[in-house]
Amino acid sequence: MAETPKPYALLAEFDTPAAVMNAARSVRLAGFRRWDVHSPFPIHGMDGAMGIKNSKVGYFSFIGGVTGLTIGMSMIWFMNEYDYPLVVGGKPLFSPLFAFPVSYELTILLASFGTLLGMCYLNRLPKLYNPILKNQRFARASDDRFFIVIEASDPKFSATETRKLLESLGSSGIEMVED
Repeated sequence: MAETPKPYALLAEFDTPAAVMNAARSVRLAGFRRWDVHSPFPIHGMDGAMGIKNSKVGYFSFIGGVTGLTIGMSMIWFMNEYDYPLVVGGKPLFSPLFAFPVSYELTILLASFGTLLGMCYLNRLPKLYNPILKNQRFARASDDRFFIVIEASDPKFSATETRKLLESLGSSGIEMVED
């Protein structure tokens, strides 16, 4: 017996950046939480219209950088103080000045890893499948159309009420995307 496809989201198409910006503001004010805007280019002010806060990726970068600095300084200190103490020209066994190049490189390396891994974690990547990509109309999102996708998993989602909202916002086409 064949499974009936379950609804994934409502896809609404808009013709201009201004139209999708106004629609995004209205969708946010309507209380939806699981939705997104797709456009062929960045639209200035869209983050504010969607209510998106500042990214938390910087915290991952900072933690990676501090970890790299700590590992670099600790590694040089351990090697010069305990592993292979060698006094050269009366210099101390450890000084942050000569440990700086290694620590600096490790700081940059681990900060970049923290940035990459933090971004992947916060974006829930890798996401290997999204039903919206099967939609023929959605293919124009990378060319000349603007879309709002409201997921059916949103607590406020109702197929009829959400459709009415999107129609009232001036959408040029609305369709249900099934999983």
